[in-house]
Amino acid sequence: MNTLSTVLLKPGEADRVLAGHPWVYHGSVLRLTQPANDGDIVQVKDHRQRLLGVGFYNSKSKINVRILAPDRIEVNQRFFEERIRASLSLRQRYMPGATSFRVVNSESDSMSGLIIDKYEDVLVLQTSALGMDRHKAEIVAALQSIFSPRAIVERNEVASRKFEGLPDTSGVLVGELPPSMQVKLNGLAFETDLIAGHKTGLYLDQQVNYRLVSEFVPKLPGAQVLDCFSFLGGFGLHAARAGAAHVHLLDQSADATEAGKRNAKANGVEEQCSFENVNVFDWLKTQTASKPNEKVLPRFDLIVLDPPSFTRNRAAVGDALRGYKEIHLRALKLLKPGGVLATFCCSHHVSAELFQDVILSAAYDAHKLLRRVATYGQSPDHPVMPAIPETEYLKGYAFEIVR
Repeated sequence: MNTLSTVLLKPGEADRVLAGHPWVYHGSVLRLTQPANDGDIVQVKDHRQRLLGVGFYNSKSKINVRILAPDRIEVNQRFFEERIRASLSLRQRYMPGATSFRVVNSESDSMSGLIIDKYEDVLVLQTSALGMDRHKAEIVAALQSIFSPRAIVERNEVASRKFEGLPDTSGVLVGELPPSMQVKLNGLAFETDLIAGHKTGLYLDQQVNYRLVSEFVPKLPGAQVLDCFSFLGGFGLHAARAGAAHVHLLDQSADATEAGKRNAKANGVEEQCSFENVNVFDWLKTQTASKPNEKVLPRFDLIVLDPPSFTRNRAAVGDALRGYKEIHLRALKLLKPGGVLATFCCSHHVSAELFQDVILSAAYDAHKLLRRVATYGQSPDHPVMPAIPETEYLKGYAFEIVR
């Protein structure tokens, strides 16, 4: 191995790295012992010259180094094969029946800046760090060796790439992408656009929660279900398969709504489902509007709230909390006594405790008493590393209305 440039950290800045966090921020760096090119592998040492690890360097990013390993390593195809096989083994252990899942989840799998999603026999690759992007060819070769996929697709339009000095790019890297992908989640088929769909196609992080929430349906005979922010119908179609009498699905995207209809038909539950292409906030406001001395008539047994993230940074948390309170207040007014509200927040900046506090505040204003009956997190293919708080972002609860 060639001599590596050394990034020396300031006193007191090594503890977080030693605890397992892979990011070295610009403000933590004391100096470089010799110049390093952006995208190069460097070694990181504390101010006493003790080795902390090696990783990708980028002077343009606030994250100057993304550590890959505690010891010196060669970053080549073999390295990626070993890391990807290890992460795949974890998924096979905790999601043995899944055919579509996240294979590599960046920091959660010691590959900061790399995401790989498996949709049946097609893989989707996303590189959000300069160093990782420079090794795209080796990553693709490793994926071909392990999976022999029909195609490998690149989805590199994430905002974080601009902070690394990387341009947006997307398309098929290897193989041929079928004109229409049917992705199986818990035995249900979902039409998925791997080139232009949300994230890398759909929301794999909710796969387990789709099934868990649907388990309330048999406990609610004749269940009337409302799926808000339904996207391709993940929660709604699982509820329909579980025996719901009727499921009403709401989403602002016309394309998602039409895809949801096709998915309902493909899974044989179209008779139980209805769809509206609508702003969910406006719909909830209209449905809960009442004249003086009138009461809103609750009519749903199960309501699911799975909105997109309301905040991308800490500065917007206040506005996000107001948005969360608004939808919960109105949803609770539509929920029957004994009914269940399953609700989710996908913002890392809103903690589980803060999220629950907002729900309880909405319940207080709606004059509802809630019993918490379930707590949710992201599916096991999106592992949580407590030493890396950024790996935990999805949180959810199910509440039953006591009165």
